[in-house]
Amino acid sequence: MEARLISSLFGQLGRHQFCRPLITPQLRTPFKRQGALRSLQFSSDGRSEEVWQQRTDYFPPEKLEEYKKYPMLSAQQLRSRRDRPKRAKMLFRDFMEDSLYNPHYGYFSKQATIFTPGAPFDFANLASEDDFSFKLAQQYETVEDEMDERDYNPTRQLWHTPTTVFRPHYGEAIARYLVTNYHLTLYPYHDLTIYEMGAGNGVMMQNILDYIYSYHPEVYERTRYKIIEISGSLAGLQKEAAAKHLDKVEVINKSIFSWDQFTPAPCFFLALEVFDNFPHDAIRRDPETKKPMQGQVLVDAVGDFYEFYTPYIDPLAAEYLKIRESLDPATWGFKAERSTWLGKRLQNILWPFTPNLTEIEYIPTKLFQFINILSEYFPAHKLVAADFHHLPGTCRGLNGPAVQTRYERQTVPVTTPLVMQGYFDIFFPINFKHIAELYSILTGKFTRSMSHEEFMSRWANVEMTRVRNGENPLLEHYRNASVLTTV
Repeated sequence: MEARLISSLFGQLGRHQFCRPLITPQLRTPFKRQGALRSLQFSSDGRSEEVWQQRTDYFPPEKLEEYKKYPMLSAQQLRSRRDRPKRAKMLFRDFMEDSLYNPHYGYFSKQATIFTPGAPFDFANLASEDDFSFKLAQQYETVEDEMDERDYNPTRQLWHTPTTVFRPHYGEAIARYLVTNYHLTLYPYHDLTIYEMGAGNGVMMQNILDYIYSYHPEVYERTRYKIIEISGSLAGLQKEAAAKHLDKVEVINKSIFSWDQFTPAPCFFLALEVFDNFPHDAIRRDPETKKPMQGQVLVDAVGDFYEFYTPYIDPLAAEYLKIRESLDPATWGFKAERSTWLGKRLQNILWPFTPNLTEIEYIPTKLFQFINILSEYFPAHKLVAADFHHLPGTCRGLNGPAVQTRYERQTVPVTTPLVMQGYFDIFFPINFKHIAELYSILTGKFTRSMSHEEFMSRWANVEMTRVRNGENPLLEHYRNASVLTTV
């Protein structure tokens, strides 16, 4: 079934190859370790006068010349382009950012549609959690049937969030947390200022403001809600959703990574299911020297992808790696190399076709950058972040992402993040213990992490989401999610 779906999907999207084979029949000549390095002396900027390292021992030699002559592009440079790049190279994180957020062909800009049930679920009249799941699937089918009547699209990327499925209860739980902490630390000396990043279709904002308006009118008078949204189409939906609270809401259509406004006043900053889509960098190491090498993606003339590794580490990744050296390796998933230098040499003799770099590791450089932005521009903020700490079916490597698309209403997972830009969601599990350490170092603030179930048990009206047999979908769904808050 999966093979047929993927074949159909690839046929529709064209001749583009999503997953470049590591070994192809015409490329079986191995490179020995000492012959795997190539010197590139084709510019004087210091970035290109480095050595590159191919991803495996099987690499098309003809791509070296293309690597030399193709320009190095960033996601920011690609934002003005309406067509997917060819004959170019870029850092892996720029490839991912372009794939997800390019305004002309990016996944979130052009493909993703957030599912919102027609009416909130009446949990008291549902028999069980299975009944809830069945009703949710029915509503999905109804919504897609209506959408197909207007415009049939077999590659529609429809997905839901806990905010939309458990509305208004999920949003009200966040609102209770905000109001309680506002009363404890800021009221009446400061306004309740809330920033939300990546607000989707605005349901969270609606639920929070509706709750505060109904139950805490004295706080509502002093509430200011500001949405930071990179997508122009979603920013439009958020403005429509703010109709009831127009004088309270401001939608700022820009990337948080372009933020340059100093905000000294106390505020709460919501980041709900956005960290997982922050671009990462790809890092591999020389097994003998342990020196890191940073991944770059080469896009050739027909749009196929090849992965290179270079000893040049760009400043953002270098800063992250430097700070990480001071942290406990156990918190970021470090796996000690047990093989000795002699063992590696013996391995190369016995198995000459094995990769000559360590396993790939994905590092959260944009999340690291985001925390720096909070520290620099929002010094009095309190963070509320929720995301997945575990994902099934991830790509190989340390902290590998899940990569998937939808075709004919079925999820199609793939095994590489090097996929056609705009048609696939690429998202990472979040190591909350590691992020908490980084956050404390960069901001000087402390955090508390808890499971989704624990947070909702404390702050949600769980009686409103209990079904007749005593199960509670709000608590029992999203067991692979956690919440992190500033203390």
